[in-house]
Order: sequence, then structure tokens, then C-alpha cells
Amino acid sequence: MREAPIGVFDSGVGGLSVLGEIQHLLPQESLLYVADCGNVPYGEKTPEFIRQRCSVMAGFFRQQGAKALVLACNTATVAGVADLRRDYPDWPIVGMEPAVKPAAAATRSGVVGVLATTGTLQSAKFAALLDRFATDVRVITQPCPGLVELIENGDLHSPVLRQLLERYVQPLLAAGCDTIILGCTHYPFLRPMLRHMLADDISLIDTGAAVARQLKRLLTARELLAEGPARAAQFWTSADPEHFQHVLAMLWNSKGSVRSFEL
Repeated sequence: MREAPIGVFDSGVGGLSVLGEIQHLLPQESLLYVADCGNVPYGEKTPEFIRQRCSVMAGFFRQQGAKALVLACNTATVAGVADLRRDYPDWPIVGMEPAVKPAAAATRSGVVGVLATTGTLQSAKFAALLDRFATDVRVITQPCPGLVELIENGDLHSPVLRQLLERYVQPLLAAGCDTIILGCTHYPFLRPMLRHMLADDISLIDTGAAVARQLKRLLTARELLAEGPARAAQFWTSADPEHFQHVLAMLWNSKGSVRSFEL
């Protein structure tokens, strides 16, 4: 069981940012990744639809013998993680949440910005995070329609992307934010562009590394840490495998085979 793989999924390629953090912290673990690109972005879907997709993904990873599950998507976590933990009480399951707590601790100006999808910002879970951790800071939220779709197409550098990103960042800077939360797993891939347009003293915070640490804690507690060596990561997509292979070459640090995900 120790050498069984870990299943990770997202609505698209964004969860690769989380997968990279897991591989960095736990290099001995074998990884499986499903990109539900045929339904991206989840932020535009109903909670019922997302819960259904979460159930499908969980069933698939159980069939693959995965010893743990990571929801590398804020929207999927909000909609589906509670049901999955109820349905699979024996399974280590790790979800995502925007990094409100560390951002509130890091800010010096007392103003924190959040770049996220509309679905995340409208969720009750995000509101609860603000109530719990952001009582002493001002939080400026910025929905970012269009960013996920550009990243899904492998666009990390175009003038169109830069213009869109500048439009979303400017209100945060104008409000005095010195800390910005990357509240979607796709957004860490925009760090290089953001660093070019932001002052050095503005912090960018995401939760990929925290998710990897939580996964390690759960596996350690259940004596499920692999001893390695890890097998090559395996990838599936619910859209065109060739397109995903093309984007994967830009966003992943090693080669991986991509298969079609159909249930």
C-alpha cells in the first residue's frame, strides 16, 4: 500500500502547480493526474455538476488503486470535498483553500488582495475564511474571468494575457495591497509575469506547498509514505490528449504520457 500512487485532479492544467509542489516535497511518491479539461472552468458550473465530477474522479482513482486523493482545485474543494470525505472515510483526502490566513499574517499595510475565480469568491467557504482569519485586515477581492482559459491554451506570455492581468491587478494596487493571494491553482503559472508588473515588496501567496505538507502529514500518520523510487507520473484528460500534451510540455518538469479520460 505504501507504494500505491496518489491521485490528483483539477478542472484543467492548473492543478499541475500543486502536483509540482507534491513532487518536490515527496519525490518518492508515484503520481496520477486527471485534467477535466472538457469541463473547464469549474467556476462557471453548478455545485451539483461539480460534485458529480468529484464523485467520478474519486471512483476512477479508487479503480487505479490510489492511496490518497488531492483536489487541486479551489472550486471543486468548495463543492465536493465534504461529500468525498463522507463517502470515503478511510481515504486521506486533501483539498484547497485560498491562503487567507498566511496572507493576513504577512501583510504590513493591512490590505490583502485576492485574485480568484468568480465561483471561489462567491462561495460560503471563502466568506467563512474571511470571517475567521481576516477580521483585522481589509481584503480586496478581484474575480478574473478569462485567465484560466488563456492558461489552458498554454498562453503565459501574450500581450492579451498581460493586458488582462494588469486590469485585474491595478485595483488591488490602487487599494494599497502589499500581499496578493493567488486563489486559483492556475495562477501560480502567472508568477513570472506578475513579478514583472509588481514591486519587489509585494508578496504573492498560493497554497500549493501547504497542500503538499498536509498530504505528507496525513500519509505519515497512516504510515503510507512511499520509500520509492517513484514511477513516472501518469496523466489523463477529458479533452484532446494532444492539446494537453502540448501544454504539459510547458508546465511540467518532465515528460509524461497523456491518455483520454472517459467514463
